[in-house]
Amino acid sequence: MLLVENTLLLAIDFQERMMPAIFSHGELEARMETFIKGCRILDVSILATQQYTKGLGDTLPSLKDALGEFEPVEKLTFSCYDTAEFVDKLEAYGKKNILVTGVEAHICVQQTVLDLLENGYSVYVVADCIGSRSETDFVYAIGRMRQAGAVLTTMESVLFGFLKSSDHPKRKDISNLVK
Repeated sequence: MLLVENTLLLAIDFQERMMPAIFSHGELEARMETFIKGCRILDVSILATQQYTKGLGDTLPSLKDALGEFEPVEKLTFSCYDTAEFVDKLEAYGKKNILVTGVEAHICVQQTVLDLLENGYSVYVVADCIGSRSETDFVYAIGRMRQAGAVLTTMESVLFGFLKSSDHPKRKDISNLVK
């Protein structure tokens, strides 16, 4: 079960030079900004990565603002799990449920999801917060991750799932955020 205390949000490679090439990138960026803000309101742990920052740039400014103080894991590997610093930070959080978001769905996201599953994590792919350059790659990546055992979900489903009921003290903050 997804609970704030046993869940981590993973934001993979939302970078300045990569995002303009992503299908529906403006909508994806807006949803991801909302999701990060919602997770921060609810005190969900967040871990972000950057792929080859020298070539692909920093995390998008809007997402950096939403994240606040953060130190992205720099990686050259497609799977986050193949970077030792990532595994060390992930293990330090001690969370077994991983909400996976990022780009590209069929490369870094998919390879990370498969490795997380193989290493005993419960993986929730936030389908409206991942993207690829082509819609075809996105669709097939979603299918492969589902077949491998990842649970597919959406940003609003996760945020309201954390609340559990309308009398949660942060329900109004989340409701206003997603409007």
